[in-house]
Amino acid sequence: MSKPTPISGFPEWTPAQRMIEQFVLDRIRATFELYGFAPLETRSVEPLDQLLRKGETSKEVYVLRRLQADTDGPAGDDALGLHFDLTVPFARYVLENAGKLQFPFRRYQIQKVWRGERPQEGRYREFLQADIDIVDRDTLPAHYEAEMPLVIGDALRSLPIPPVRIQVNNRKICEGFYRGVGLTDPEAALRAVDKLDKIGPARVAELLAETAGASEAQAKACLALAEISAPDASFADAVRALGVTDPLLDEGIAELTAVVETAAAHSPGLCVADLRIARGLDYYTGTVYETQMIGYERFGSVCSGGRYDNLASSGNARFPGVGISIGVTRLLGLLFGAGELSVSRDVPTCVLVAVSNEEDRPASNKVAEALRSRGIPTEVSPSAAKFGKQIRYAERRGIPYVWFPGAEGDEVKDIRSGEQVAAAAGEWTPPRADLKPLVGPATAGA
Repeated sequence: MSKPTPISGFPEWTPAQRMIEQFVLDRIRATFELYGFAPLETRSVEPLDQLLRKGETSKEVYVLRRLQADTDGPAGDDALGLHFDLTVPFARYVLENAGKLQFPFRRYQIQKVWRGERPQEGRYREFLQADIDIVDRDTLPAHYEAEMPLVIGDALRSLPIPPVRIQVNNRKICEGFYRGVGLTDPEAALRAVDKLDKIGPARVAELLAETAGASEAQAKACLALAEISAPDASFADAVRALGVTDPLLDEGIAELTAVVETAAAHSPGLCVADLRIARGLDYYTGTVYETQMIGYERFGSVCSGGRYDNLASSGNARFPGVGISIGVTRLLGLLFGAGELSVSRDVPTCVLVAVSNEEDRPASNKVAEALRSRGIPTEVSPSAAKFGKQIRYAERRGIPYVWFPGAEGDEVKDIRSGEQVAAAAGEWTPPRADLKPLVGPATAGA
């Protein structure tokens, strides 16, 4: 077999990094459940017509096809693609299972997604997302839009990562404003403004003229709206000072004010109203969220989402929702690349049980079983080498304790300090800090 060639955009973490990832997922999952979200997992594939019906995603969808499939193109059951987010499959799940669900339905979903975009630092083609959504039948109260940042703020605050700032806007503000200045294609205007950070205001103004039919004055007004940012409800005064009126604009201002004020009461400084935030997917209809990690702002959002009213709808059935997604792989990839996270050891093992000779291996196995039964991660030495070699084996792997079975009593050694004491497998317990690998900022030490 020739030497394998890495495939960019499909990260494979080391065991130590994977332990950090699992720690992060456990913390996120615990916070989601504290807020009453129930777990859900949907299939990895969706019909292409569902994946392509909302947003500018057609260039990013991976098509799923059998090797011997009809070369004329996908048809029937073969017209499938890997999901590019978890919101579209969730909306489909709600429609299919509405009769079995209790509304409002609160779910969290932690799964991999796939996007065929250009890989770069913090951006991958296969990555893990952690989503929460709340959907209701027919109508969804706006207070759920104010709840999303609270959950995410608590989840990310529980992790050993830099602080975050959630930028919030409301599509109704943008659409109402664009209508108020006379634009007839607010969605095109939204897509143009969403590119502001990437291409700058001058090019966005050109794009507004090209795609939304904006005059120079209209483009200038749209850019003035996008410049408004405030950590409190004062953004509303800045919007009104632009002199544009529209009922949808007023509705959006009221909803965004509630989001900002609710977040400020729960966690001052967590949210900021930033009216340049638009989100590229067409299905958002109300509040939208983007989250920056302080010190990593140049890489963009690590957590985003928004309100959608029509994504989960079919005929007369309508299930509006609001959701937000943590880009777990994106977040961790940035921190791994910067060397910002560490784990105290590379293996879960707390104790290595030594083997004096192969005939005594059953006795060592018995000790290991007794320790494991009490929740202490334990492995048995791979060989009956000299004890010095077995200790060095534990040191190389970061295992803090070596257990020595003896005919007249066992002893356990902390190989970091050299302290060795008598111990019984049914009673001895390591310090809590040693029981499992500890995850923390790299600067804090292992």
